Amino acid sequence: MISMDSQIFFQNSYEADASLESSRMKRRKIEAESHSSETEVKWRSESTQRIYAVKLVEALKRTSSRNDPPTPSAAAGERAVRDVADRVLAMAAKGRTRWSRAILASRLRFTRLRRHRKVKKPSSSAGRPRKLLPAAADGQKKRFPAVENRVKVLSRLVPGCRGIPVANLLEEAGDYIAALQMQVRAMTALTEIISLSQDDRLGSSSSSQA
Repeated sequence: MISMDSQIFFQNSYEADASLESSRMKRRKIEAESHSSETEVKWRSESTQRIYAVKLVEALKRTSSRNDPPTPSAAAGERAVRDVADRVLAMAAKGRTRWSRAILASRLRFTRLRRHRKVKKPSSSAGRPRKLLPAAADGQKKRFPAVENRVKVLSRLVPGCRGIPVANLLEEAGDYIAALQMQVRAMTALTEIISLSQDDRLGSSSSSQA
């Protein structure tokens, strides 16, 4: 039988371990809240928004000054602006987050593909029917609980965050959302400035003609 002293020793050890684990969880929570507040302050800063707007204008000017073929459609032009805006946003994050590194890496891969693109040779198996995977053949989809399904969708929306732990995913998502909100504010301000500048030019031209 276990003596009374041994029981007291085991009980004290268990309580010490529980207290240590509780203090660790509190410390992690405090660090996460501190990081979240710092991230929110950073992306809400007017100086950060102003620097992003300046860098965005410079990047758009460089893109428009290149000797590329004319944009075939308005949708393609909007995608080009969006790509530039996202790339500048990722550079503003300085590669400290997964989503920013994923955006920069995807842009680098796209640039390399454009430089080294070659004509693909026709495959000898082009006319052969493709084999269906067992899941596709059965037509059955794996079902996930509601929470896991939402986490999966969120991981697809945040660049570079597929398959990471939920805690890291929520942290990345919070930073990404705050960055996108700053991007919207900066682009809205730029749109208003451009609109006012165009109105001033139209007003000056109409007055000179009169």
